[in-house]
Amino acid sequence: MKPKGKYVLLSIVMLVLGYLIAFSYQLTNEKKPGGISAEQWDKEYESRQLLIEQEEKNLMLQAELQKKQKNVQNYEKKLKKDKQAASGLVEKIENLRMYVGETGVKGEGVQITLEDSSYIPADENANNYIVHESHIFKVINELLISGASAVSINGQRISADSYIFCNGPVITVDGNQFPAPFVISAIGDPDVMIAAFTISGGISEQLVYDNIVVKSEKKSEITMNSMLQGDRKS
Repeated sequence: MKPKGKYVLLSIVMLVLGYLIAFSYQLTNEKKPGGISAEQWDKEYESRQLLIEQEEKNLMLQAELQKKQKNVQNYEKKLKKDKQAASGLVEKIENLRMYVGETGVKGEGVQITLEDSSYIPADENANNYIVHESHIFKVINELLISGASAVSINGQRISADSYIFCNGPVITVDGNQFPAPFVISAIGDPDVMIAAFTISGGISEQLVYDNIVVKSEKKSEITMNSMLQGDRKS
């Protein structure tokens, strides 16, 4: 009876051991290390892949955004340069229109007055004591060289195409006749123009030597209309 009991006990032990081995094998197949099931592991892996793909897309979108921002900045710089160039061009056009007398102009400047001599000796030629167009030209040229932006004679705006000639005591400017005194107005830096006009040995002394009465003064404001308006102001 004893051998038979031993076999029964051994059978029971083997049965329990087999059950434990089978249970352990099944548990190992169902779970991964760390206590995560195969299904959970697959879901986590899939989520990580989606996250990686999304990060790659974000990097691509960020690079594209930076590229577009750089293009916008370059366009803004170009637009700014074009705007500055256009502004400079408009200013240059306005200056040219002012120089040729197409637009009115106002500003500080100088006023040069030329008069015939009040005394003419009896044995002298009267033409040597009156203002001629050559005297007018000398004054105008000196003022322009000194930076005058606009010049007028007795309120008559002059331009590069203006013609000036004298007929006895009268000066004709672009078809309009003016008697003495002749008031030449110029818009520009008054200090520079007066200094250039009255410099020793300059135009002012030459006019005095030619028996012309000369008066020069600075003006805080001189107004000249365009040549198209017809009104004469100085």
